[in-house]
Amino acid sequence: MRLERTPDGRRLLVSRHVDAPRERVWAIFRDTRCWPEWGPSVEAVDCDVRLVERGTTGRVRTPLGWVPFEVTGCTDYRWTWSVAGVPATGHRVEAVGPDACRAAFEVPPLAAPYAAVCRRALERIELLALSKA
Repeated sequence: MRLERTPDGRRLLVSRHVDAPRERVWAIFRDTRCWPEWGPSVEAVDCDVRLVERGTTGRVRTPLGWVPFEVTGCTDYRWTWSVAGVPATGHRVEAVGPDACRAAFEVPPLAAPYAAVCRRALERIELLALSKA
């Protein structure tokens, strides 16, 4: 984990090397049907769109109940959102070869404890990506 400057300001970067193509991991990040499979804090998703893009809205059920979300940006293998009106994690995928990538979450510094949840999510994303091979 390291502090990095992103288009949304300084964020803690939590990342993981994944032996799967960038496109496959990017699809997992964007696919709302997959979120409960990899997101430890996401129990369910209510969204009219399967693959998020800028402007996508919906709600996620967390252990605290249903909360609304809006995707605030989605370009160049990076998407960001706000949850209950609060800027939340960024999600991005960087190619490191034809069949490997680095999946990452950008965590606002005030939410630093959430980095542990993101690490677990990256483990699950890797397993999903490898199972779709």
